[in-house]
Amino acid sequence: MDLTSSSGGGGDPRQIEETKPLLGGDVSAPEGTKMGAVPCRRALLLCNGMRYKLLQEGDIQVCVIRHPRTFLSKILTSKFLRRWEPHHLTLADNSLASATPTGYMENSVSYSAIEDVQLLSWENAPKYCLQLTIPGGTVLLQAANSYLRDQWFHSLQWKKKIYKYKKVLSNPSRWEVVLKEIRTLVDMALTSPLQDDSINQAPLEIVSKLLSENTNLTTQEHENIIVAIAPLLENNHPPPDLCEFFCKHCRERPRSMVVIEVFTPVVQRILKHNMDFGKCPRLRLFTQEYILALNELNAGMEVVKKFIQSMHGPTGHCPHPRVLPNLVAVCLAAIYSCYEEFINSRDNSPSLKEIRNGCQQPCDRKPTLPLRLLHPSPDLVSQEATLSEARLKSVVVASSEIHVEVERTSTAKPALTAGAGEDSEPSLIDCLLVSPACSTMSIELGPQADRTLGCHVEILKLLSDYDDWRPSLASLLQPIPFPKEALAHEKFTKELKYVIQRFAEDPRQEVHSCLLSVRAGKDGWFQLYSPGGVACDDDGELFASMVHILMGSCYKTKKFLLSLAENKLGPCMLLALRGNQTMVEILCLMLEYNIIDNNDTQLQIISTLESTDVGKRMYEQLCDRQRELKELQRKGGPTRLTLPSKSTDADLARLLSSGSFGNLENLSLAFTNVTSACAEHLIKLPSLKQLNLWSTQFGDAGLRLLSEHLTMLQVLNLCETPVTDAGLLALSSMKSLCSLNMNSTKLSADTYEDLKAKLPNLKEVDVRYTEAW
Repeated sequence: MDLTSSSGGGGDPRQIEETKPLLGGDVSAPEGTKMGAVPCRRALLLCNGMRYKLLQEGDIQVCVIRHPRTFLSKILTSKFLRRWEPHHLTLADNSLASATPTGYMENSVSYSAIEDVQLLSWENAPKYCLQLTIPGGTVLLQAANSYLRDQWFHSLQWKKKIYKYKKVLSNPSRWEVVLKEIRTLVDMALTSPLQDDSINQAPLEIVSKLLSENTNLTTQEHENIIVAIAPLLENNHPPPDLCEFFCKHCRERPRSMVVIEVFTPVVQRILKHNMDFGKCPRLRLFTQEYILALNELNAGMEVVKKFIQSMHGPTGHCPHPRVLPNLVAVCLAAIYSCYEEFINSRDNSPSLKEIRNGCQQPCDRKPTLPLRLLHPSPDLVSQEATLSEARLKSVVVASSEIHVEVERTSTAKPALTAGAGEDSEPSLIDCLLVSPACSTMSIELGPQADRTLGCHVEILKLLSDYDDWRPSLASLLQPIPFPKEALAHEKFTKELKYVIQRFAEDPRQEVHSCLLSVRAGKDGWFQLYSPGGVACDDDGELFASMVHILMGSCYKTKKFLLSLAENKLGPCMLLALRGNQTMVEILCLMLEYNIIDNNDTQLQIISTLESTDVGKRMYEQLCDRQRELKELQRKGGPTRLTLPSKSTDADLARLLSSGSFGNLENLSLAFTNVTSACAEHLIKLPSLKQLNLWSTQFGDAGLRLLSEHLTMLQVLNLCETPVTDAGLLALSSMKSLCSLNMNSTKLSADTYEDLKAKLPNLKEVDVRYTEAW
C-alpha cells in the first residue's frame, strides 16, 4: 500500500497540494484512521491552540531514502530502516542546510524542491518524524519529542510558503491577482500557530518591497493594498519602506478614509510602544505626516485635538508613559524641518533627509553662511563708533522655504566689543541677547512650512494643558531643544509663549523650576522671555509672573536674588519703575539681604523705588525694619526664649517684632504650631546658636532656608518633625552643628552617613525610630 495516499482514497496528496491555493490547508487523515496494516501512519495535527516559536536552526536526526515512489511503502514497513545521521540544520531564507555539509545533507535542500511536508508517527515505537517529499526520494527528520517535531513542521511550512510568496510577488502581472495573494498571505500570518515577531514582519516586508519596486500604481490600488495589510499593522510597526509609502499616501490623499480608519491605530501603537525614534526615524516621519493629514481635514485642529485626547485617555493620568516623549519628539522634528534649509546653509550640517536616510555626502554640502556678520569684528565696531550713520549691509539668505534678513543698526554697544576678541563665535541667541535694539531678524516661512509649524506648536500647547503631562513636558523642553532660527522667529516664540505661561502658572516646583537654565552659562526660558530677551514681546508681564512664582517657592532665596542682581537687575528696575509690585518687592529684598554692594547701584535702586507710590511705601517699611534691626542689635536683648505651646507663625512674628532680640542665642519652639513659614523670621536672629523645633510642623522648605542663613547654629532639635532627606541633606552646609536630634523623622541611612561625613563637629546625634537606627 502506498503510504503517501490520503485516507479517503487513492489520490496523490502531492497532486492535491499542487492544485490547492498557495495558502490552502494541509490534507490529513481523520483522527484514528489507520493507513492499512502498516506500523507507520501520518500523524494528525490538531488545532488545539498550541503556539510555537519559529525555528531558525536546531539539532535533529536525518535519514534520506532514494527510491521510486512505488517502493516507499515497502521501505517504510521494513523492520530496519536506513541509518540516521545527527545534523545541525539551519532554515535559511531559501533552503534547508546543514552546518556540516556531509552525508545525507551534503547538499542543501531548496524549499522549491520540497513537494510536500507530512507528519509521521509509529504505532509501536516512540519516533517523531517529518517526511519531506523531494524529487526521487524522501527526507525523514526525527525529533526528540512531539512538540519539537510539530515546531519543525510549522517552521518548515512557514519558510516554504514565504519563499513561494517572495517569488510569486516579485514579478506581478495582474494586480487583482496580486491583491488576492496579499490577502491570503495576511490570513496565513494571522492564523499561523507560530508566535514570533517575524511572522507578521515577513509579509509586511514582502509587501513593502513590492510597493518600492512598483511606483506606478493607481491611488485605488494603493488603498486596496493598505486595507489588505491593515490587520498585520495592529500589533506590528510598519517597516521603513512601508512607512515611506504611508507618508506618500498621507501627503497625496490626506482626506482619504484610509488615513482615519487604517492609519489611526497604527500611529496610536507607535506612540504607545516606540522606545527610540533614533533607531526608526521613518516611524517618526510617518507620525508627523499623519498628524499633518489630520490637520488638512475640514475640522483641522479639532481633529488633531481629539486625537491627542484619545492618546491621553479619559482619566486624569495617562496610562501610557511613552506617549508624551514620542509626541514631543515628533513635534521637535517637524519644527526643525520648517527651518531645515536655513539650518543647513548656516552650520553646514547634514539635512534632516540625509539624517533620516542615514547618509551624508560632505562634498555636496552647501557653502557655510557667514553668520559671523551677526557679530561685528573689532574693526567694524570702531568704524561704527566713528560713523554714527553707518550701517552694515544686510545678510540675506533666500531659499524655497525661508527668507531671512539680518540687519545691524549703527550704534555699537560696549558689550559687543568685549566679546569680539573671543575665539568662539557666539550663538544666535547670545548675539540677539546682547542688545535687542541693535538686532532685528525677520523669518518668513513658506506656506507648507508655516502650516507644519502652526500645527505642531499647537500640539505642544495642547500637551501643556494636561496636568499630569506638564512636569515631564517642562523637563523635556527645559534644555530649549529648538533651533536658533525658531527662537528668533517672532511667530514661533509668540505661539510657544502659551506653553511657557502654563509652566509659570503651575504651582508645582518641579514644573516652574524648569523655566530656569538647565546648567550654568546656558540660557533658559526665564532668560529668553525676560525684557531684552529674544522671545519677549510684552512689557515684562510674563517675566514678572515667572519671578513671582520662583520667589514664592525657591528655598535658596538669597542665591536667586544674587542671580537676578547679576543678570536681570536692569529689567527688574525697569518693571519696578513701571509700578510692578513683584519687582518692587524684589528690589526691597535685595536691599534687605545686602545683595547689592555697589553704592551707586544701591542709590539707583532707591531712586527707582521712590519714583512710584507702591515703591515708596515699601521702601519706607524697609527703612523702619532696618532701623529697628539696627536698634535691636545695639541694645541687645534676652539670650534665651521659649514660645508658649500652640503658638503660631503669626504669634512668633509679632513677638520678634515687638522687642530687641539681637542677643538671642537659645530659642525653643517645641510643641507649637509653627511651620516652615516662620523660617524667614528666624534667619534674622544673628546670634542664634540653639533651636528647638520638637513636635512642630517645621518642614523641608524651612530647613533649607535655615541652612542657608544660620550657618553658626550649633544645636538643632528636629524630633518628631515632618522633615525628610530632601531637607536634611541641606544641613551639610551647617559646619558648626555639634548636636542634632533627628528622632522619629524620615531620615534614611544614606543621608545619615552623608551628614556624618560632612559635619566634622557633630558629636551628639539622635536617630532613633528612623531608617538609620
